[in-house]
Amino acid sequence: MRIVSCLLRMIALATLLALQPGAASAQGSPQAADEAFTRLGADSFSDTNRAIEILIANAHPQAAIIIEALADGRLLAGGGAVVVKTRDGKLLDARTGATLASEPPGLGAVRLNNGVRRNIQAALGGLGLLNPDAGKRIAAAEAVFKSRDVSVLPVLETAIGKETDTRAKAALRQAQAAILIAKTDAPPFDRLAAIDVLRERGDQDALATLRSLPGDATPALKDAQARAITDIEGKLALWRTAQNLWYGLSLGSVLLLAAIGLAITFGVMGVINMAHGEMVMLGAYTTFIVQEVIRTRFPGLFDYSLAIALPLAFLVAALVGIAIERGIIRFLYGRPLETLLATWGISLILQQAVRTAFGPTNREVGAPAFMSGAFDLGGLAITWNRLWIIVFAALVFGALLAILKLTPIGLQMRAVTQNRRMASAMGIRTGRVDALTFGLGSGVAGLAGVALSQIDNVSPNLGQSYIIDSFMVVVFGGVGNLWGTLVGAMTLGIANKLLEPYAGAVLGKIALLVFIILFIQKRPRGLFAQKGRAVEA
Repeated sequence: MRIVSCLLRMIALATLLALQPGAASAQGSPQAADEAFTRLGADSFSDTNRAIEILIANAHPQAAIIIEALADGRLLAGGGAVVVKTRDGKLLDARTGATLASEPPGLGAVRLNNGVRRNIQAALGGLGLLNPDAGKRIAAAEAVFKSRDVSVLPVLETAIGKETDTRAKAALRQAQAAILIAKTDAPPFDRLAAIDVLRERGDQDALATLRSLPGDATPALKDAQARAITDIEGKLALWRTAQNLWYGLSLGSVLLLAAIGLAITFGVMGVINMAHGEMVMLGAYTTFIVQEVIRTRFPGLFDYSLAIALPLAFLVAALVGIAIERGIIRFLYGRPLETLLATWGISLILQQAVRTAFGPTNREVGAPAFMSGAFDLGGLAITWNRLWIIVFAALVFGALLAILKLTPIGLQMRAVTQNRRMASAMGIRTGRVDALTFGLGSGVAGLAGVALSQIDNVSPNLGQSYIIDSFMVVVFGGVGNLWGTLVGAMTLGIANKLLEPYAGAVLGKIALLVFIILFIQKRPRGLFAQKGRAVEA
């Protein structure tokens, strides 16, 4: 069977070379094509293999379409007709590519076995390496790199000689190197050059390929292999550290969003709000409701669903927060234990209310097109949703700073934070400031819920996953200080991700908790302590 695969690849090479500009002919004899289609309808594995060989050898213009359809189970035959079924359900005449008005009678899928599948892959590999589309050439080269099939080497060498695209040429050379390094009868110079190519690639696949060097290799090859492996392992270690830093930055932005609203309420009002996580949950469920309405009534607006959900989530969470402050918390100022118990009870009530309204199971919140997918930056894998959440966290942080520094209500909040009695004596309505502050902190938590709906499960327990971490961030950074919250969130996020590879997720969190306990023993007011006579007193 390997001999058949090799022959198919060689035939594919000769055919595709004939298809290059200046070729005398692009098609073989009609009789050969008729034979191929007759064999495809014969319902025989050996006939199907022979039909693939004929189509490629005669450079039939529909060869690629037919073989791809055969691989996907979309090639139908019966009653003397051979039909390609497209992915959108249309029927095409396999001979001409013309659309059929009706389905011929007696059609059935052309059957495959493992031998036919191997030959299909061999044919597609040869077709792909010389495909006019550079992206498909790169994909074919990556497939060859992983398979390391020696029989495709002649096709690779020809493709490299004709390649003009830089990325595609690099991919083809890497595929060639992966084959040569294990080819014991290849010239030593070519194998040394292959090691250099793999070292330049420098990823895990290259490392695994280098380690496949046969044990009977020459000392020079083994020395080159060892140096290349050492270089790649060093680079990969640096990229892993950079990837963990990225993960830590991403986690820090999530912690910042979850904690920044708590920093405001806790700092200004001194309220230990155990229901803060439920404000995050309300923001996430608001996003879910907005998307459900858009899906059913305005599907064309789905990519704008998050932009629509943001102000609504802020408003819903802020109004609930103001209601909680005016209805319960304002009667408990100066009694921290009662406030903690009351807000914990409120959190249970809100969880049960959402569970009753929406059920206990997770709800699906989709990602707009601009937040879907990922891209590579060097050796980093970066997802778009995490990147946008970091940007969003920075925007929220900047907006809150502007509110506190540049607006009258921000001035009043800072005054109440530093000295509540003096602010009241100066005519500031501290009760109104408390209500607005609690509403602002809750609204920001609602915004956090919109962002977290893109990376976490939307369920009644969503907020509970972040409430403890939020308090850790606020206490570590300094109560009521936004810059302290930023530094605390990023420090804990990055430290958590750097510890995970060595201590594991659970032990890493325990280590951070122990660190914060010891840190608070030395600096009870956190990294950035509040200043003022009232605070000092």
